[in-house]
Amino acid sequence: MPNRRSRWRAVLAFIAAGAACGILVAGLFLPATAMAGSAVSSSIGMFDRLPDDLNLNAPPAASKVLASDGSVIASFYAENRAPVTLDKMSPFIRDGIVSIEDARFYHHGGIDTTGILRALVATAQGGRQGASTITQQYVNNMIIESLVAQGKGDDVKLGYAKTIGDKLREMKLAIALEKTYSKDQILQGYLNVVYFGNGAYGIDAAAHEYFNVPASDLTLPEAAALAGVVNSPVYYDPLTEPDHVVSRRNEVLDKMLQQGRITAAQHDAATHAPIGLSVHPNRQGCFGALTAPYFCDYVQRLILNDPEFGADEAARKKLLYLGGLTIRTTLDPTLQKVAQDQVNAAMAASDPLQRGSSLVSVQPGTGKVLTMAQNTVYNPETAPGNYMGNFALPERDANGQPLDGAGGFQIGSTMKPFIFAEWLNSGKSMATQLDGSVRLYKAGFPWKNSCGTTTGSYDPAAGTHLLPNDDPDHYVRMSVLQGLYQSINTITFQSAAQLDFCNIQKMATAAGVVNGHTNQPYDLSSVASLIGTQDVAPLSMANAYATFAANGVHCDPVALESVTGPHGRNYPVPDGNCRQAIDPDVAAGVTYALKNVLTRGSGWNIPVSKSSDIFAKTGTTDGNTMTWTVGATSAIATASWFGSYQGIGPKWVNQDITINGKYYVGVDGADIAGGQWGRLMDAAAQRYPADELPLPPSSMVR
Repeated sequence: MPNRRSRWRAVLAFIAAGAACGILVAGLFLPATAMAGSAVSSSIGMFDRLPDDLNLNAPPAASKVLASDGSVIASFYAENRAPVTLDKMSPFIRDGIVSIEDARFYHHGGIDTTGILRALVATAQGGRQGASTITQQYVNNMIIESLVAQGKGDDVKLGYAKTIGDKLREMKLAIALEKTYSKDQILQGYLNVVYFGNGAYGIDAAAHEYFNVPASDLTLPEAAALAGVVNSPVYYDPLTEPDHVVSRRNEVLDKMLQQGRITAAQHDAATHAPIGLSVHPNRQGCFGALTAPYFCDYVQRLILNDPEFGADEAARKKLLYLGGLTIRTTLDPTLQKVAQDQVNAAMAASDPLQRGSSLVSVQPGTGKVLTMAQNTVYNPETAPGNYMGNFALPERDANGQPLDGAGGFQIGSTMKPFIFAEWLNSGKSMATQLDGSVRLYKAGFPWKNSCGTTTGSYDPAAGTHLLPNDDPDHYVRMSVLQGLYQSINTITFQSAAQLDFCNIQKMATAAGVVNGHTNQPYDLSSVASLIGTQDVAPLSMANAYATFAANGVHCDPVALESVTGPHGRNYPVPDGNCRQAIDPDVAAGVTYALKNVLTRGSGWNIPVSKSSDIFAKTGTTDGNTMTWTVGATSAIATASWFGSYQGIGPKWVNQDITINGKYYVGVDGADIAGGQWGRLMDAAAQRYPADELPLPPSSMVR
């Protein structure tokens, strides 16, 4: 009895819909005077008041992040969709979808009264048959897309949740749509919006997802299979219900044959074909990045932090995932591959030692970020080698917005060139001889700091040790130049004793050296900071050395070339804000001195071609925990880091250690970090040919 009662309720609903449909059609196509003075005319008035406007703006589209050559790095989307024109769709999918979903598509005006009557009869007999035309389905999908885009997904009504009023509105919208658009335009729109299951919206996304081909290359059996899926993407799921899919596919093929859209030979061959899936699930966002996932995350943060893309982060995220942006970046994919291969070779992410490796490159004079690679896996799940923090970046930008950065690492002796730069800036010569045997600095030593206080000691009587060098052979008098290229701590301290620490800090800040956690100027309140005890991000270090390479011109890092919306809107993106930050003669003096590092200094054994003007500085912290090589030519600057990203202390020292089968008494900055730096710079030499670096004035070298 309940089943019979339910069946009659369904019949009555269809009768009501059919009657309303008849009145609606009459109201839209017959002159009003022909029906005036009757109850029908009042019904027509009701239908006239139904809205007949529909937002047919493009449905939510994926945003694409592109490398500098136009290749895709990653896509962001709420719905995996890639709209294509009808001529880019296989004729088999066009014919197949019409055959199975709406055989009279090219003959009705938006609603099919014949189909409604057939559905009425089927319902009365206890069966079920759809009555919605492709146009009505398109309308329904666009209503859903509109609600989702407005954040009203909870208002979406599906199937039996719809009222008679909902169905009537869809009918009127379908008829209005047919008056405005051609059949091919409607079919194209429908095939770009309809859901094919497993996150694939639109025929092109489905073709790639299930068969790894564009929509234009779908074969007859493939197209028929997809045409059958739209009726019930769960029941006809190609991944979990292949038998259902084959059965439905063959039903589509039968319809195509009956309607004269394919030959009997085509039909027989297709019905006997295997389903032939070639599944390529589309992973979106930076997790699915084809290259450079950490650079992708950096780009994502730049969009989410910028008010140009929305009033708040929620609005910017909505634009990123729904707005169909084309985000062209500065990344060089060829050089990025070299960088990624190098950091992976330094230590595998799964290696039990769990050390990190990073390479990041920028272009002097523009600030363009060319590479950003690290050896961990961009994955939030807890597993060895999985890490979401970006080694290259500080935690926050200059405005306090998050960057998902690791916050930098102690920079060791790569800090020394900024002390040397201030030495030159104060009018002193790099040829000046200083006493490298001075190791005792008692508490209360009169360090000059005009903008703060600097304390600290190297005094066994005060419980600290004497100031050490890396080896026992250089506690002698030598020039400030030699002290820099051989990285002699005692010479660095002797030179700093004659300088104002406030000016050293200003020099480092002008070049771009900031604390990786606070984005504040490098802290020199402790004298130990002279030899790099503060954390600085590799991108900041690469950019600082790029400032020297660009004759003292500092540019902020630039990752975005352009951001364009789907209708041609160009969003403003930050430029490098390039400005003269350091005296060109001082910059020339620093690069002149640092070229010696690679020929007779602490980086003499780094495997890099010396055929062009190239300079660098190595750095190693206590316990060899953090190791660096940072350097540049006039065309590219790179920071290379290898060390612990999980803390400091005995567990993370790089002494008495075997890495990749090679034993190290202590890993030095010129070793792993230097090796990967040199190989990347050699690979970059032909792509980014360098000019000769200018020489400093003779007064600096006398």
